[in-house]
Amino acid sequence: MALKKKPVTGMKDILPREMEIRNYVTSIIRETYASFGFTSIETPCVEHIENLCSKQGGENEKLIFKILKRGEKLKLESAKEEGDLVDSGLRYDLTLPLSRYYSNNSNDLPAPFKALQMGYVWRADRPQRGRFRQFMQCDIDILGEATYMAEIELVLATTTLLGKLDFHNFTIRINDRKILKAMAQYSGFPADSFDTVFIILDKMDKIGLDGVAEELEKEGFTKESIDTYLGMFKEITNDVEGVRFIKEKLKDVLDPKVAEDLETIISTVDSVKTADFKMSFDPTLVRGMSYYTGPIFEIAMDEFGGSVGGGGRYDEMIGKFTGSNTSACGFSIGFERIVMLLLERGYQIPGQGAKKAYLIEKNMPADRLAQIFAQADQERKEGTQVNISIMKKNKKFQKDQMTTEGYTEFVEFFKEKR
Repeated sequence: MALKKKPVTGMKDILPREMEIRNYVTSIIRETYASFGFTSIETPCVEHIENLCSKQGGENEKLIFKILKRGEKLKLESAKEEGDLVDSGLRYDLTLPLSRYYSNNSNDLPAPFKALQMGYVWRADRPQRGRFRQFMQCDIDILGEATYMAEIELVLATTTLLGKLDFHNFTIRINDRKILKAMAQYSGFPADSFDTVFIILDKMDKIGLDGVAEELEKEGFTKESIDTYLGMFKEITNDVEGVRFIKEKLKDVLDPKVAEDLETIISTVDSVKTADFKMSFDPTLVRGMSYYTGPIFEIAMDEFGGSVGGGGRYDEMIGKFTGSNTSACGFSIGFERIVMLLLERGYQIPGQGAKKAYLIEKNMPADRLAQIFAQADQERKEGTQVNISIMKKNKKFQKDQMTTEGYTEFVEFFKEKR
């Protein structure tokens, strides 16, 4: 059987130019988040299947790469159900592993705990632009902080990072799951139908108000509930005034502190932000994960035409492991999409030292070769990247290739002076 040279569907080989950008972005991430007090951690890429299938990951639980039992534990002939064959799987995100990590190690961690985690995750998804089956995630989380201080810090840290990577004019969309539920309750939707309503609402940016109304009607909801619900979206503005409107409109079904906290988050970030972006209250923002319990947020970039990151508060997930809820809030940037956008715009790494290529004629005498390596060593000490290569017959093609890798100066060495 012939070997296959292409990667598995949904995964990719990473060429040197992209790897250079990835390494740079990783270094800026660690430097920036460290300046906000986040500390790096790592969790295994394999998790217990019971954890992965705990009904907290929403649609992602349908996309798990499951791992067969090993050795004597794997008994194909007597297997009657999936549990007889599978006991673990590849993680589909970093939030659930972090929750297990914290529940297992909390006695050795500070409170609150500010975690930075970067690592690959896997989803058996349909590949498309900026979406792969294996991809890097980058999360920051604050565990043990019950107030809006967590949301403010997460938004400021993430937007500061994006500013350092030369992203401008993006939008942080923000909402609260409690507001979503209060709006549905006020409109008269049955409590057990909220998830259905939110799934349809989440399509607002694709199908518009009329499309949402049509789908809600198909689900059998009353016209009165639909009109009341969608009527509110027409009245809400995307700023603190919109939050105040919701606070007054839903005063009988919404704790006013929810709206007050959201207003504080928006106004505080707006007053101290250092990057070029705007905060936007968006009552149509849903976020797919069922574990969110409070404020949720998403990064919208016109340059990409969609979301390049998101997160929110998930105060009940750690309690699934420990039996006692722990306040938790996190923000994840779309690492792969950020790198893709930088590559597409021809991003040049700032402050990068000069890249010089030494092209050496074949069969260079040993004493001359030693001089060349000594010269390269001296230039490297002075901050120049020096790549030493044997001179090819097609020298122009060789130089063109190296130019695409960022080499701007070429020095040729011959056995005899020319």
